[in-house]
Formats: sequence, C-alpha cells, structure tokens
Amino acid sequence: MTGRVVRVLVVDDHPIVLDGVSFALQSAPALQVAGYAHSGRDALVEVRRLHPDVILLDARLPDRTGPELIPLLRAELPTVKIILFTAYPDAVGLAAGADGVLVKDSGRADLIDAIGRVAAGQRVVRTGLDADCQLLLDRKLREHGITQREYQILRQVAMGRTNPEIAVELGLARNTVKTYLQRALEKLGARNRVEALVRANQLGIL
Repeated sequence: MTGRVVRVLVVDDHPIVLDGVSFALQSAPALQVAGYAHSGRDALVEVRRLHPDVILLDARLPDRTGPELIPLLRAELPTVKIILFTAYPDAVGLAAGADGVLVKDSGRADLIDAIGRVAAGQRVVRTGLDADCQLLLDRKLREHGITQREYQILRQVAMGRTNPEIAVELGLARNTVKTYLQRALEKLGARNRVEALVRANQLGIL
C-alpha cells in the first residue's frame, strides 16, 4: 500500500455487517469507509458518486448477486478493485472478475490486510482458517468459555443473519439459537448482537 488513504465502498444489505466493517476499519488509518450501499442499484449510484478505490461487495444482494454486479461496477469505474465478501466462499468471484474473495467472518486483521493487498494490486482469496489459526482460535474460545456451537452462532450473526435464518442454516430450533446466542452474549459481557460482535472482534475470536 502507498501512503495515501484507501477509500472503501461497503455494499451489503445487513446493517450489522456494515457496523462490523466500520468498526474494523477504524483501527486502520490507511483505510477509510467512503460510503455504503444496500443494493446493486445503490452500489452503481455510489460508485459513480464516490469513486472508491476498493469495493467490499456482498455476494448476495436483494436485487442481484455480487458476481452479476461486478461487470456493471467495472463499467462505471474500470480502476476500482473489488473484493467479494461472502458467507459461501468459492471460485465464482474471481471467475467473474473480482480481485479477491473474503469470508464474512474473517477477523479484523485479515479484513484490513486483504483490503490493503487488493488495493496494492494483489489478488487475495481467504476462505478459511489454516491449522495454526484454528489452534489459536480454539484456545481463545476455551479461555472465554465459549463453546463451538456458540461460536458457530456468533459467526452466523457476523454474517448478518437473523435467528430464523441461523436456525435454518444450522438445522436448529429458533429457541435453541436464541438460547445459544444469549449464553454467548453473557460470556462476552454484551447487551446485544452488535456489542457481542465488537467484543468478539476485540478478543480476536471473530
């Protein structure tokens, strides 16, 4: 990365994801959230208005998918770098012309590093944890008394999903999801979902 500030347009329809990205980038002086868009249509308007350096693009938007939107964004601003931000990582993002693929529950350091690398012209694909990172994560979860199931719920929350959506994704009853989430909030000393994500991010769990 150069000394200039990299301006990031965040395109996602889940407010909790937008809040999480904003919080993460606050600790990176070289990165700045230039604006937000909640749909493909909004993204096209904002890319024309803001001329961002990097777009963090949700893979599934209300009006179209991220990969469908990529060529339209490039037509508006050919120099922009695009990271497909997804809960379901696969190769379609790069095949469709994205400069990177990043899972939504990536840690703050990974998010900052990926944006910086893509802004510098590199391609980045991060779709999971390596063995060392997994061991470190497991240790942190044990230290804070968070079970694997509670961690799974937190990951789903970080992806912007509601309790009913989490229940379907994990094959659980809605009340079970609510119970696990409440336990996780108590262990993190959080009053709500946003505070839980902030706290988990600070602890290096998410």
